[in-house]
Amino acid sequence: MLLLSIAIAALAIALISLALIVALKNNQAAELNAMSQQLKDTSEQTHILRSEVSELRTGLLSIGKRVLEVEQQNQDLIQQQAAQKYDDPDAKIYSRAVKMVELGADLDEVIRECELPRAEAELLFSLHKQKDA
Repeated sequence: MLLLSIAIAALAIALISLALIVALKNNQAAELNAMSQQLKDTSEQTHILRSEVSELRTGLLSIGKRVLEVEQQNQDLIQQQAAQKYDDPDAKIYSRAVKMVELGADLDEVIRECELPRAEAELLFSLHKQKDA
């Protein structure tokens, strides 16, 4: 009878152990499913982020090209403006008159050499004096 009691106790312990093992296995399976779902969600999110980064990169390249075009247009305009400055005969006269004033020529000399009206020559002199002050 003692043997039967021991066998029943051993069987009960085995059944309890088996139940614990099944419960642990189910718990691990649930955790594995949760981790698998989390990995799937993270993978989808990574894919979306990569697409967005690619779109941003494309947009930045487009903006960069546009900026380069605008800079080139700006340089072209600066060159055209500089060329017009030197092509204009009146601008040459005024540039020469300003240079003469800076070098210390007197009013009559500037009027005579640059063929400027007295009022314009006086204006150049007054502007030059303001710049020096």
